[in-house]
Amino acid sequence: MEYHFDELLTVTFTLFAVIDIVGSVPLLISLKDKMGGIRSLQATLVSGALMILFLYAGKPFLKILGLDIHSFAVGGSVVIFLLGLEMVLGHEIFKGDKDAQSGTVVPIAFPIIAGSGTLTTIMSLKANFEETYILTGILVNLVVVYIVLKSLKLIERILGPAGLLAVRKFFGVILLAIAVKLFSSNIGKFGK
Repeated sequence: MEYHFDELLTVTFTLFAVIDIVGSVPLLISLKDKMGGIRSLQATLVSGALMILFLYAGKPFLKILGLDIHSFAVGGSVVIFLLGLEMVLGHEIFKGDKDAQSGTVVPIAFPIIAGSGTLTTIMSLKANFEETYILTGILVNLVVVYIVLKSLKLIERILGPAGLLAVRKFFGVILLAIAVKLFSSNIGKFGK
């Protein structure tokens, strides 16, 4: 098999943009405080398992549940919208249960890291790229995700409280926009 580095780069950067782990930093920091910590390795492994599972079994899995990609994307967009709203308004929507174990899986591994946008993108990439490139792109992004999750304290220290608040509100608006785009591009095909 001939290896095309440019295809690998395209897949990796597409996934990086959709996962948007850097943009999720303010949200992750607030969730970390709310839940009393984030299990970085567990969050990385669970989100990685979801992405790889969707790469190989996404469409059949949704079909078994009687769902299509569009209903999955609409559901994910609602969660992303609520998270964005929480960041912009500063009001708590998701109650922290001080359980790092459960919070690491939902909402961190899913839908923040491996959300409907990421899983839908993985399935869309299959139409244009070989699975080897997509799998490699997923693995590269998981390394970045793990490094960011492990460095949250350092990032928090560098930004400081005021910087963190500004970044949090800015990325909250971006999350709202992503949620609206996901919702509007899928609601028309909803139930078809």
